[in-house]
Amino acid sequence: MNNDSERPSIIVGVENGTAIPKSATPLFNGIEEEQIPVAVREIDIDNVVSRAYQSALASRLSVGIAFDGDRFIVHYKNLKEDKPLFDETISDGKQLRILGANAARLVKGIPFKEMVNR
Repeated sequence: MNNDSERPSIIVGVENGTAIPKSATPLFNGIEEEQIPVAVREIDIDNVVSRAYQSALASRLSVGIAFDGDRFIVHYKNLKEDKPLFDETISDGKQLRILGANAARLVKGIPFKEMVNR
C-alpha cells in the first residue's frame, strides 16, 4: 500500500480520518499480486459510489475503489458516476482478494477472475 500520489496507482478513497480496517487487507493483496500500485487518499464524500468515482478521477490509472463497511465499489473514470463497474457486499477475504485483483486487471486490460462461492 502506497501513499505516493505522484506514482500511477489505483486510488482507494476513504473519508477524512477513516483508517483502513484490517479486514480490507485482502483487497490490497489482490491488487498487489497483479503488480499494480495502489494508494490511499482521503476523499471526504459520504456517498460510497461517488467517493469511488472521485477516486477513479484522481487515479492516473483511471480506477478508484471505495468502501463502506463490507460494501466495496470499484469504479472506472469513463463510466457514469452512478454506474460503478463492481458494487459488491463482501465479508469473505478470498472474494475481497479477487475483487482487488479484478480492479488491477481492469488497468491491465485482461479478463477478470470469476467471483466464487456466490
